[in-house]
Amino acid sequence: MANSKKRRHSAICDDCNGNGYKQFHLEEGREHVILQCETCDSEGEIYVDESEIIESYIDADTVTDDVIKLH
Repeated sequence: MANSKKRRHSAICDDCNGNGYKQFHLEEGREHVILQCETCDSEGEIYVDESEIIESYIDADTVTDDVIKLH
């Protein structure tokens, strides 16, 4: 029987740098705007299932041939 629990990994959101919000300066710094981050839903972290990580490595176009390795 397959394991029903999926392992989830977290990483800091690249868009908001873990703050949960983004800051913008409009009109040459005169107006300061703060928006919630849509990528991480204002949590500061994004979550990825382990199966998605493994699939990305399988789909990658990397050559793992011994000819390329340096001895």
